[in-house]
Amino acid sequence: MNRKIKTEAVDHLFEAILTLENKEECYAFFEDLCTVNELLSLSQRFEVAAMLKKGKTYLDIAEKTGASTATISRVNRSLNYGNDGYELVFGRVKEGK
Repeated sequence: MNRKIKTEAVDHLFEAILTLENKEECYAFFEDLCTVNELLSLSQRFEVAAMLKKGKTYLDIAEKTGASTATISRVNRSLNYGNDGYELVFGRVKEGK
């Protein structure tokens, strides 16, 4: 875990996110919390990660998502050397949790 982000404010944000019960609540909260571009950037990174996990090429990913190669590379680095957050979520989504 990155100690730079481990703050009381971030803890409060994550606690708030953990109270959300469905997609509609997520839409309401995140639309209030984020700008449209911030939310689209987050969703783009998640889509990039999923495509990398499936073995897609940078070119395929860039064409499908519009992500820059710098973004794709950053996401790839997180997949390979990060805290396994993507892996955790992908496993749960696959299991239907």
